[in-house]
Amino acid sequence: MNPADITAATTRRALLAAALGAPFAASAQNPSKLPLLVTVSGAITEVVYALGAEAQLVGTDTTSLYPAAALHTPKVGYLRQLSAEGVLSLKPDAVIATTEAGPPVVLDQLRSAGIEVNLVKSEYTWDDVRAKVQAVGRAARREAAARELQARLDAEWAQLGQQIAAAKGAKPRVLFILSHGPSPQVAGKGTAADALIRFAGGVNALTGFTGYRPMTAEAMASASPDAILTTDEGIAALGGLDKFWQRPELALTPAYQRRAVVSLDALLLLGFGPRLPQAVRMAHQRLTA
Repeated sequence: MNPADITAATTRRALLAAALGAPFAASAQNPSKLPLLVTVSGAITEVVYALGAEAQLVGTDTTSLYPAAALHTPKVGYLRQLSAEGVLSLKPDAVIATTEAGPPVVLDQLRSAGIEVNLVKSEYTWDDVRAKVQAVGRAARREAAARELQARLDAEWAQLGQQIAAAKGAKPRVLFILSHGPSPQVAGKGTAADALIRFAGGVNALTGFTGYRPMTAEAMASASPDAILTTDEGIAALGGLDKFWQRPELALTPAYQRRAVVSLDALLLLGFGPRLPQAVRMAHQRLTA
């Protein structure tokens, strides 16, 4: 190609980039530029850091509390109450979230603005973790690192499952209490807590309903749990462990007689991110001690 042809081709590319907008122009000039990300899920944010992609992270939601560096990222609000303007102001190439994110109209606005929106379905299985790793790997263009991370996590999960399956003794009846708000609730089927209890080798003491219900004396008496599982944040919200055991509903349970309570960080316990094996191991050890 002679110099005149090269000049003409360059001019055509420049005009095309201008017609399609600045993002195309930037990509044409620097095709190796890694995408900028906003994550809307504490667990998904953890995956970004686990893959070493934190330099691509321009914003996170308020559930993104780990690692500590995530606390200092620009925040786009609570995952269920996102603002399109807040996300767009950070100029991300992609948003990675779970299906709990919303409202839907905001996600549609982001798509209309040309932002890639990746939603990972929350079903509280090990495949949730795999899907989050894969979604971040694709969006961040770090597929190889994602495959390596997943292989390590799969090996750890398989070994942990064998250890828990080999554990002797009766499975403890466990009741999960969520007390972050003014009215404590208990977890039934179809919740992250229910799945965590089963993974840890226990039995959910409440299975007659799906989701969460208010904690009542009747529920405590019928559940008859051997142990209570809750979050560190929930214990703090109730004023500490002594205040927790002063709840009159708990006096009706075998767990109260033994003061058997296990509390873990909420994101670790319920996030279903790359630290899920750690959460299950800790819960199993403490519930069966």
